[in-house]
Amino acid sequence: MGEIQKYKDLIRQRAADGDLEGLAADLLRAAVANNGNWTGLWDGVLTRLLELPPDARSRIADGLVTQYHSDQAGPNARQNALILLGIVSRDLPPHDRLTTERLSLLDGISRQHSFWWGARYEHLIEAELAAGRPVAPAVVATVRRSVLHAYQNEDLPRTAKKLTEPPLNVGEAWAEEALRETGPAWQRLLTHMTTATAAKPSLKWDKQAAALVDPLGPDRVREAVTSWLALVGRPRTFELERGRYEPDVNSAYDPYNANALRGLAWLLSLLPAHPDTARALGALVETSLKKVAGLGPRNPKVANAGVNALARIDSEAALAELARLATRVTYRNTAKLLDAALEARAVALGLSREEIEELAVPAYGLTEVGRAEHRLGENTAVLEVQGTKAVLTWSNASGKPVRSVPAAVRRDHAEELKELKAAVKDVDKMLSAQSERLDRQFLADRTWSYGTWRERYLDHPLVGTLARRLLWTVDGTTAGYADGSLRTVTDTPVTTGTEVRLWHPVDHTPAEIVAWRDWLERHEITQPFKQAHREVYLLTDAERTTGTYSNRFAAHVLRQHQFHSLAAARGWRNRLRLAVDDEAPPAGRDLPRWGLRAEYWIEGEGGEDYTDITDSGTFLRLRTDQVRFYPIGAPENWAHCAGGEYRMWLRDGAEPVDPLPLTEIPPLVLSEVLRDVDLFVGVASIGNDPTWQDGGPGGRFREYWTSYGFGELNQSAETRRLLLDRLIPRLAIADRCTLEGRFLHVKGDRHTYKIHLGSGNILRTPNDQYLCIVPKSNPSAPQAGYLPYEGDRMLAVILSKAMMLADDTKITDPTILSQL
Repeated sequence: MGEIQKYKDLIRQRAADGDLEGLAADLLRAAVANNGNWTGLWDGVLTRLLELPPDARSRIADGLVTQYHSDQAGPNARQNALILLGIVSRDLPPHDRLTTERLSLLDGISRQHSFWWGARYEHLIEAELAAGRPVAPAVVATVRRSVLHAYQNEDLPRTAKKLTEPPLNVGEAWAEEALRETGPAWQRLLTHMTTATAAKPSLKWDKQAAALVDPLGPDRVREAVTSWLALVGRPRTFELERGRYEPDVNSAYDPYNANALRGLAWLLSLLPAHPDTARALGALVETSLKKVAGLGPRNPKVANAGVNALARIDSEAALAELARLATRVTYRNTAKLLDAALEARAVALGLSREEIEELAVPAYGLTEVGRAEHRLGENTAVLEVQGTKAVLTWSNASGKPVRSVPAAVRRDHAEELKELKAAVKDVDKMLSAQSERLDRQFLADRTWSYGTWRERYLDHPLVGTLARRLLWTVDGTTAGYADGSLRTVTDTPVTTGTEVRLWHPVDHTPAEIVAWRDWLERHEITQPFKQAHREVYLLTDAERTTGTYSNRFAAHVLRQHQFHSLAAARGWRNRLRLAVDDEAPPAGRDLPRWGLRAEYWIEGEGGEDYTDITDSGTFLRLRTDQVRFYPIGAPENWAHCAGGEYRMWLRDGAEPVDPLPLTEIPPLVLSEVLRDVDLFVGVASIGNDPTWQDGGPGGRFREYWTSYGFGELNQSAETRRLLLDRLIPRLAIADRCTLEGRFLHVKGDRHTYKIHLGSGNILRTPNDQYLCIVPKSNPSAPQAGYLPYEGDRMLAVILSKAMMLADDTKITDPTILSQL
């Protein structure tokens, strides 16, 4: 307070003495004292300064110019001089003081994401406006972003309101494409879009938006907006400076433009329904939820706007996007919006939520299960589902296949071709979503009437491509689809029925399971996910002893962010563990069909000095503990993020609830929950990382890495072993491969190798020396031929390593050769 009063008195004294040039030096010393932050009581110093008459302030301005050019002035002093010059020059006649230098400082500001409002940079802008010069668009963008933090400052927002051009911030590809649309009608529309700051549009907002569309035409607006949205998420057109501990602002949305994106989403929902609209909004939702380092999802508000827009569109395509997104979105608030939108649609139609999801799947033009023909002039296009991908092939007038799109089709049927290519992408996305939805039906324990099931699953043009590769129980009889009909394991046709369920191996004997595996292989059916080969987790003697918890997947070290993503994808709730003094509940999954909640106890692992954390303070790794079950409404357990005892958090007089005995958990529920946990460990464990043979930071994980990377097989690896036992005799390298215990032994010309069936890690002769091979995604890598199910990445890694090592004299990679 005393320092501030001193400078207030100095202003009065210098003005009285007429030493206004000396006052300029005093003001620069004040800027040093407050670190260039003119907030709080320091604002009173500026107020006292601005109370001086114009001629006095003009002399101070001249003094600041002198100080700027003095030999003693450093970069900070010069910047402070420029800002103070802008302040004291307010309302003075335009004067060419340090114009070039001010523009240079503004250029530097244009590369910042935002600035603290206390720096008073708005006075630099005001000086430019007073001189009648336009402010550079990149500077305008920085000012607009900074206004979002100007909580106690009126000057910065007042200046920002004067910056009306351009209507969007530059720096993002979609925005710069939109700004290429010239004319007052487009400018008014874009300006209105930036006013979308609420969670949902008001009737007034909608009415004004509709009026702005009229002079442009709805079709023209839809085509333009969907083309802009296709560019959302592209790299910035110029990068912003990023501090060491700041989020990755270059991968995030510009927060000013984000409001416009919300407006564009709402705008599309006001236009006549069109398939392109639903596609664009669905893509916007997913792009907006992609993770950004140090920030999390890019912009959940924009994602939510996309969901709300889809919910307002009454079309099959919009409903399909909502249903598809409901299987993919894991961000909690957006997932709730999707649930609410689908629930509202279900209530309106008098259906259940499950039924609306089933009916929402469109055929995408398929006229039979997995296939459609389109005649375009003299050429024919065939859209066909092959596995989990849609493939578009062409033939000419004579029926001869051609490799690429015929020139006549490109020339005469451009719109139909565009729609066909879009349909291929739509089918790919929906197939993936429906495969995940079907995989979740085990715990949903759904049943269907036979007729409904055939219509929505077996004979559905799209879903049928998945359903016909799965096993079903029809009135207690297991059946699969082959050779044009449902068949039993002895290939007896099943033509009628009453009730249908999705088949799960936990309900069947080992002999039945093996028989159906043989049946799938005999008919060369590749299941979209593990079903006949699905791991079954039965209660162990150790778990009967512990009674209320399972330690089967305790004492593992997992990569936290990978675990977090997997948990969300499998329907588990989880909070990232931060290196702060805070508590969190365990990872949990609600099982409403069974009235249960599953918990997987975890804690942050950051080393003794918490060095193993991200720049944002998140633990890189987790340690795992028990799996427990509680009634679904029981209070949650909480524990410190860095570890410690879990305690039930009791609120509002609630009584503690004991965990349920594992013997009371239905076998299907126990098996599926433990399968999820096995997946988390199997994918996220550091033991799977071939580069961690040194034990990671300080070598403290060496023992764990070795025990996991070469230790006993878990249930997933045991399933993989059984499958490899059947597959290896069919491989071209069969004579070089043998299965022994936990390893696949591969005889090369240089050495013999042992590939662990759980981790994929490799030991080579003669002394079990570790061989580090980091797998790469390579679509052209040799394939193993027929596989009975999709989705086991580790199986693919093991097979690819085996094929390479069996022919080890042809290895050319220097990092591998140096180890041989």
